[in-house]
Amino acid sequence: MNDQIQPEGSAEPEHGALGDADATEYAAFMELAAEEGFDAEEVEGAIGEAGHGPLPVLAVIGRPNVGKSTLVNRIIGRREAVVEDRPGVTRDRVTYEAEWAGRRFKLVDTGGWEQDVLGIDASVAAQAEYAIDAADAVVFVVDATVGATDTDEAVVRLLRKSGKPVVLCANKVDGPSGEADATALWALGLGEPYPVSALHGRGTGDMLDAVLDALPEAPEQSFGTAIGGPRRIALIGRPNVGKSSLLNKVANEDRVVVNEIAGTTRDPVDELIELGGVVWKFVDTAGIRKRVHLQQGADYYASLRTAAAVEKAEVAVILIDASESISVQDQRIVTMAVEAGRAIVMAYNKWDTLDEERRYYLEREIDTELLQVAWAPRVNVSAATGRHMEKLVPAIETALAGWETRVPTGRLNAFLGELVASHPHPIRGGKQPRILFGTQAGTKPPRFVLFSSGFIEHGYRRFVERRLREEFGFEGTPIHISVRVREKRGRKK
Repeated sequence: MNDQIQPEGSAEPEHGALGDADATEYAAFMELAAEEGFDAEEVEGAIGEAGHGPLPVLAVIGRPNVGKSTLVNRIIGRREAVVEDRPGVTRDRVTYEAEWAGRRFKLVDTGGWEQDVLGIDASVAAQAEYAIDAADAVVFVVDATVGATDTDEAVVRLLRKSGKPVVLCANKVDGPSGEADATALWALGLGEPYPVSALHGRGTGDMLDAVLDALPEAPEQSFGTAIGGPRRIALIGRPNVGKSSLLNKVANEDRVVVNEIAGTTRDPVDELIELGGVVWKFVDTAGIRKRVHLQQGADYYASLRTAAAVEKAEVAVILIDASESISVQDQRIVTMAVEAGRAIVMAYNKWDTLDEERRYYLEREIDTELLQVAWAPRVNVSAATGRHMEKLVPAIETALAGWETRVPTGRLNAFLGELVASHPHPIRGGKQPRILFGTQAGTKPPRFVLFSSGFIEHGYRRFVERRLREEFGFEGTPIHISVRVREKRGRKK
């Protein structure tokens, strides 16, 4: 058995969900699962669910009060999206997980889209536009009883510009008499309008069948470009922490505008830069100023574009202004990168301006406020003077290596066996749940599935994650751990 931690892309043959196993190891793993009371389908399903990576994304778009949230509730099979008989109730994008005909996908409910609006309505429109950009396919909802309006025509132009597959939903068709209204929507030029009553469920099955035809089996890989292409690095942080200055310094020329006024950068600027003999694609993003739904105008769009840059990146270099106290905004940005599953490097800028007292208190702040990314490589830099810039690339390479690390199943289970024996789960309610075995379901970031005899508490999961890092590294990457509990059906003999 290969006892080495393998990089992503190992050439070993695949067996089901265990992409790192040879035939003997795969057979041994499935035999172990059977002995512990798990059938093969259950094991493969759990691993596949944890290791699928990002699900295809379906955005539900339309002007206000056409029934988008009602349709979302119908698709997900429960009343979760807020529904009121007045426009503008849904403001932010809200994401749910849905399933139809055995296929899972993410469903994004959006606020109503309107052209030429100001204030909070402009923010709603911006959310919808971002949802279209981030989606693999779109359901465009039109009120068939009203017909196509000027706003609907504007949305059609936006959808055509995006190039995304579109399923046209003619909503509020409650009976055969309304189907003529739906037919009139052929004039929008988006293909067949599907007559639907989101309120009563009429016609939603046919529409969802069309959605599955429009959605890819899996979303396009967004990491990097072609094989061997430049790795994507997103520079993120609060406004005026020095992102543009850092980009200019690593490029050795003025690539982007630098100004003392916070928020100079609005659009992300992609730059191909050679460092250490390697070409990297850096994205200089606009600073995240505060909660997205509270922002207006250009700042609002800047935050959405920053989020999009993180989604397309492999590594997030998070810049912190070391001369100022770590803020709630800093913590929120870190959380965004972690939840996106990106490799992370923490860069503390303006280090050359710190005196001994500030350095002492900064270390205390890092230990308390940024404990969630204690595993991330750290560099103390000065974008103005170029101090320690040579340490940035090694930190990025370290984070990428951790992000792509795969632990062989045999070695992982040997580690888990020793861990459970030396540090068993606490007894709760007279029972002591036990981790029976596990496997790594995927990388980028590393995702593990643990099979257990009972519910594993969150604190014990954190303990397992900490010990995984101590044993196997995983420096610079989040780790996702899911637990599948054995059903109460008795052990197989």
